[in-house]
Amino acid sequence: MSSGDILIEIRRIGGILRVAAVDAASGTEIVFQAPSSTNLSVLQRLAASKLRYVREREAQNKRKC
Repeated sequence: MSSGDILIEIRRIGGILRVAAVDAASGTEIVFQAPSSTNLSVLQRLAASKLRYVREREAQNKRKC
């Protein structure tokens, strides 16, 4: 896996979708829920965007220390 690989898991739980995304290199994980009617490509883009945001925030916090 390259350093930019993201693993995405989408599970249906009743009327919602549970979306988890993990950065393969760092192990950073985000989880969110969405309506089950949400388009899968939208969920994948949102998961990647949220994960990118969390990684950037963590990098900024490390620089402050």
